[in-house]
Formats: sequence, structure tokens, C-alpha cells
Amino acid sequence: MFDYLLLEVRRTLRDVGFVIGGVAMPVMMYLLFTNLGENSGGWKAASMVGMAAYGAVGSALNTGGGVAEDRAIGWLRQLRVTPMTPRQVVAGRALTGSVTVLPAIVAVLAAGGLVNGVRLAAWQWGAIALLLWLGSVPFTLLGLGNGYRLTAQTTGVANMTCNLGLSVLGGLWFPVTLFPGWLRAVSAFTPTHGFARLGTAIVEGHAPAASAVLVLAVWLLAFGSYAALSYRRHAGNV
Repeated sequence: MFDYLLLEVRRTLRDVGFVIGGVAMPVMMYLLFTNLGENSGGWKAASMVGMAAYGAVGSALNTGGGVAEDRAIGWLRQLRVTPMTPRQVVAGRALTGSVTVLPAIVAVLAAGGLVNGVRLAAWQWGAIALLLWLGSVPFTLLGLGNGYRLTAQTTGVANMTCNLGLSVLGGLWFPVTLFPGWLRAVSAFTPTHGFARLGTAIVEGHAPAASAVLVLAVWLLAFGSYAALSYRRHAGNV
């Protein structure tokens, strides 16, 4: 399975669309949003976490697009004749998603520190990267669920819709304080809002709130169940 993981990671990192959409775009959006007009250092740090989370979500969901394409070309059927079990194939894809979110996270954090002058302690940089990496798992499962359930074309649309919708609603692009009261209440229960709060808590110098961890854990179970059901539904095609 390790060889399969390396193969999928190399395939993903060689994809120009992934590099532009998953890594370059969050960096460009971060620099654009934080360098138009006067912005405080606090907003640059908070936006850095939000855009790193946005890039991680997009990269995680992209794993599902690869699954849908592999289904369409028959690659998953070819894997059935290898010694790998279906569970190993799914686990390999999930691990691929976990690995490929790192470039987006690291790129945005580097832009924050090197270009925007965000200053944090060494442990804070490491903790933000680690928590965003671990917190991206639910979105990888959401992408896998879409990939196993939908066609390649529909998966791309579904993933893009999920990414944009959840990112905006979760406050990854703009502070939730700008939302009307009812929308702010809804935002608090989104997985992306809980995801970003993992990093913003570290920027503020304290541990993430239990409520953020709980919200993300609930979505982890929900998206994990969705991925499992989607895989079982199309097990005959995989």
C-alpha cells in the first residue's frame, strides 16, 4: 500500500490544476485580501489561517475528484486484481489526501511570515500547521464520498460547490463578525468554521476551544459515514 500511496501522491503533485487551484490560488487570494488598503497585523494573521484552511479544504476535496476519474477510466477495477484489499485502496486514497494538503498549508503560512510579516513563536507556526493538517481529514472523507458516489464531471462541480460554500459560510474568506446575526449562528456549526478556529486559537496564544473540536469531530463522523456508504453503494464498480 505504501507504493500505491507514493504513486497517488506523485500523480496529484504533478497535476497542474492541483498546483494552481490548490496551492497558488489560496496564496494569491491571501496576499490580495490582506494588501488592499490598510490592514492590521491581527487581520493578516487571522486571514493567513483562514486561507491556509481554504487551501487545505480544496486539496482534501480534490482527492475525491481523482477517485471519480479513476472509476471512469477503469483504474479502480485494475487495482482489484492486485494483492491490495478494497480497504487498503480506500485508505491509500485517504492518506493521499492527508499528504497533499500540506503544500497549501505550508505555502500560505510561508506567505504570511515572509511577505506579510506575520510574527509568531516557533511553536505557534508548528502547532498551526499540525492542527490544520489533522483537521483536514473530514474534508478528505467528504471528497472521497463524492468521488465514489458521483460521476467525474459531477464530482468536480460538487467539490467546487462544497469548497466555496463552506469556505465563505465558515468565515475562511471574511470575518464572521461581518455576517448578520442569524448567519453567524449558522456559521458556528459549519465544519470549516471549527476547522479555522483550531488555527486562530493558536495565533491568539491559547488552546483550541472544546466547542470547535466537538463540531469538527461531529462532522468527521458524518463525512466518514458518507464516504463509507458511498463506497459500499458502488463496491461492485470498485
